[in-house]
Amino acid sequence: MRRRAFSAVVGGAALWPIAGHAQQAQQKPRVGVLVPYDEKDPVGHAGVNAFPRALTTSGWIDDRNIRVDYRFAANDAALFKKYAAELVELSPQAILASTPPALL
Repeated sequence: MRRRAFSAVVGGAALWPIAGHAQQAQQKPRVGVLVPYDEKDPVGHAGVNAFPRALTTSGWIDDRNIRVDYRFAANDAALFKKYAAELVELSPQAILASTPPALL
């Protein structure tokens, strides 16, 4: 009986790092959103608030099974460039940019 218990403990301990590695490999998908408005602009917030609601209809919930990173560029070409680089650095699966300056 003791031999079986010992084998179970040793076998479980040997598999623990593998199980932990498998959980780490399953990270949440990440989406970057480059918003052309200032962070305090109510029009910008209407769009930003609509995006997670739209995701929810497809089963995606921010901070539960997807990560959404927002950057507000305030229609400033330098900020678009800076924040686009930041979002690329985060390695998202997709980046949403909805205006020509953001796309540039």
